[in-house]
Amino acid sequence: MTDLKRLNKFISDTGFCSRREADKYIEDGRVIVNGMRPVMGVKVALSDTVLIDGKALKKVPKRAYIAYNKPVGITCTTERKIQSNIVKAVNYPDRIFPIGRLDRPSEGLIFLTNEGDIVNKILRAGNNHEKEYVVTVDKPLNRQFVNKMANGIPILDTVTKKCKVTQTGSQQFTIVLTQGLNRQIRRMCEYLGYEVVTLKRTRIMNVTLKGLKVGQWRHLTEQEMAEINNSIADSGKTEELSVDENKQSANISKPLQERSVRKEDDKKRDFAKHVKQGRFESKHGQPSNKPARRNSTTRTGTLSLKK
Repeated sequence: MTDLKRLNKFISDTGFCSRREADKYIEDGRVIVNGMRPVMGVKVALSDTVLIDGKALKKVPKRAYIAYNKPVGITCTTERKIQSNIVKAVNYPDRIFPIGRLDRPSEGLIFLTNEGDIVNKILRAGNNHEKEYVVTVDKPLNRQFVNKMANGIPILDTVTKKCKVTQTGSQQFTIVLTQGLNRQIRRMCEYLGYEVVTLKRTRIMNVTLKGLKVGQWRHLTEQEMAEINNSIADSGKTEELSVDENKQSANISKPLQERSVRKEDDKKRDFAKHVKQGRFESKHGQPSNKPARRNSTTRTGTLSLKK
């Protein structure tokens, strides 16, 4: 059976452009498949002839999986207009893009590839893929800091997942994360009153920085890729996991204002119910929001202590 791919992915896999850009080419009528103008979402095979602006696409390049020791100052983007972009820094002959990101002021290990399918599986927080960092902060650490960092910090309308934190110096610690919120470590430290001075990622899953100087890159070995593929073999579909994680996140990160509104609505419904049942009554016989005074004696005949 011939393997079929969506046209935008087929174009992207050749390194011509991204899927989003491919959609634009298709929408603008600049793509021709087997002599005909295709519709959005059509699937094609390797045997099909695909032209863009009348020119044939190059063959799909060999899969590339790169480990790069990113220096401080390099931006994890493919935007060519940004001079410090990571693609320009690596200068790989084929089109590649980073898997995840490291802040511009941060350094260390990051993967780059030309295979889109592997990206979400590696990044998926639900798959618990570890990333290890060495962090230096602006003042001495204490046990309370380590414990709080390890057990979860409230940032970005959620609470970070529990993680492993080990103090390695008076102002330095290592942290192993399985999620990647925006500027997560920096935000966690800021919440506790600390500022990150240096941040370096030293490991992603089974791959480390060993043998890589700052600014250098290398291809991942067959053994490293075998371990990575084995670890993501059971990863679910991106959409399925996104739905599950969004549900969990929604339950955890409801804004306090929304919770307050819901609580107030519950109070109003309870009050209306009590009025209907005749439990609340005003001096004029109309429903009131004040509970009726109790008799000076209880149903057991015990005298009230109130004078």
